[in-house]
Amino acid sequence: MTANFILIGYGWRTEYFYRVVKALPEQFTISAAVLRTKERAEEIAKEKNIFATENLEEALKTNPDFVVLCVPRAIVKEYLEKLMEKNIPVLCETPPAKDVDELNQLWQIKEKYNGRIQIAEQYFLQPLYSAWLKVIQKGFIGDVSNMTLSALHGYHAVSIFRKILGIQYENCKISGKKYMFNVTKTNSRVGIDRSGTMIESDRSLATIEFENGKVGFLDFSGEQYFSLIRTRRLNIQGVRGEINDMTIRYLSEKNIGVTEELKRLDYGIYNISDWSHQGIMLGSEFVYENPFQFARLNDDEIAIADCLKRMKHFVDTGEEFYSLKEALQDTYISFIMEKALESEETLETQPQTWI
Repeated sequence: MTANFILIGYGWRTEYFYRVVKALPEQFTISAAVLRTKERAEEIAKEKNIFATENLEEALKTNPDFVVLCVPRAIVKEYLEKLMEKNIPVLCETPPAKDVDELNQLWQIKEKYNGRIQIAEQYFLQPLYSAWLKVIQKGFIGDVSNMTLSALHGYHAVSIFRKILGIQYENCKISGKKYMFNVTKTNSRVGIDRSGTMIESDRSLATIEFENGKVGFLDFSGEQYFSLIRTRRLNIQGVRGEINDMTIRYLSEKNIGVTEELKRLDYGIYNISDWSHQGIMLGSEFVYENPFQFARLNDDEIAIADCLKRMKHFVDTGEEFYSLKEALQDTYISFIMEKALESEETLETQPQTWI
């Protein structure tokens, strides 16, 4: 089953899709790329050895299974409406709107055209997050009541809170505060930095209290995505145990305390095999197995590939994996969270049109 798609946009994020297609040509192909200008399209056609154009209508003549939309947030709605009107399935990489009003407008447009949209919110498909979710699903730590996440920001964080806490569309109360601290720059999208340059970085602390009593604690600094001296942390507490990064503590059937470690397995470590991720084990069982074994992909690329695979399945069957409704809710909560952090006031969410 090969997924054939159009890629609209260009930039740091689209490179993930190009790398996935290069690593898995038997599963994914790009029928066309759509760029802003003819000159840019010609550059990409030569650089990537694909058909590229500034004309969406020309690209659609390649008969793709779906379109991957990777454009700035300010113009996402415009593209989505155009594609929904044409009944083209869309995998939207960018958060789907720039404010709450536009979120509601987008839902109304989706309802009007019965649009077929999924969102490429990939974090829950990364190996570690998938493994943590599987540990919870297997019942090791019982019903989860709260979690602390210090790894992701905004709608990415909200998505993980909702997945792990088992939240649907409950309202919540949010409070928080931002702090600014100095830190030495070490790494970024452009690469390693050993200059010793000092920069100012924010640290956001937020509490999200859902109507059902479950709570998410956010502790995030903008440097965490790349920094070599700012770690990522996760703690999930359930009634019969907890997950603390790679350590799982739980009670046995006889209520004996057990501590086990998640073990990551990669091919090509201390041998001459090609490097690739195999999976993650807890004890003698896999709690995550890479669906793209032997492909040289990092964790985020694995998750992006999984999004593409699931998008093709959605187009064929209608089975959703990350719906527009979920994305609207996550983005809405992230907007309210940002307001709470900036104002230092306690704010509450309200039911929106998609609920």
